[in-house]
Amino acid sequence: METALYLIPVTLGDTTIESVLPSYNKEVVLAIRHFIVEDIRSARRFLKKVDREIDIDTLTFYPLNKHTSPEEISGYLTPLLNGESMGVLSEAGCPAVADPGADVVAIAQRKDLKVVPLVGPSSIILSVMGSGFNGQSFAFHGYLPIEPTDRAKRLKILEQRVYAEHQTQLFIETPYRNNKMVDDILLNCRPQTKLCIAANITCEGEYIKTRTVKEWQGKVPDLSKIPCIFLLYQ
Repeated sequence: METALYLIPVTLGDTTIESVLPSYNKEVVLAIRHFIVEDIRSARRFLKKVDREIDIDTLTFYPLNKHTSPEEISGYLTPLLNGESMGVLSEAGCPAVADPGADVVAIAQRKDLKVVPLVGPSSIILSVMGSGFNGQSFAFHGYLPIEPTDRAKRLKILEQRVYAEHQTQLFIETPYRNNKMVDDILLNCRPQTKLCIAANITCEGEYIKTRTVKEWQGKVPDLSKIPCIFLLYQ
């Protein structure tokens, strides 16, 4: 195995490792002793899921979240500079996509260190695949504003891009606010605009459904506390 910074995808929920991750990923994980992680507790759980026999106490974890300073992040790659491979783990899905992992990857690139992204589940890609929307041009916007007026304005801007650029628009919400997000979409978007709701992707109870805003009226399931991604298209 080459010495590199390995970007290691994590399951999106209570899915079996075998159903979403290649066996090669396990080989990589077991060869690494230094992990840069979004959350130490969830990282430890994931590694035990990969191999119950893994000795967690022999591993070193470097927390990487919105509270981590640039100075701390810069020092995290010392083992890699010394010839030891390192792994990056997010809480779910692919690291460095919509999570702080991108910061440490940027440093590795500047230092001309080898970066290896591994194959694994991405809710962004999987939801586009399952939506029936434009997969040639799409944009992920993360979280939309919480304040109702700002959110309504943002939704209208994204909807305009759908019609002007024929571009699929994706965004997420904190799970306990999913139902409010759908209410706001149905209130602010055109009746003919298509909305895809993709929930529990790769997990039990997976739900990926595309309807027009008008067709969704009165037919939205309870999405509270469920990981969801929302897509708009024409």
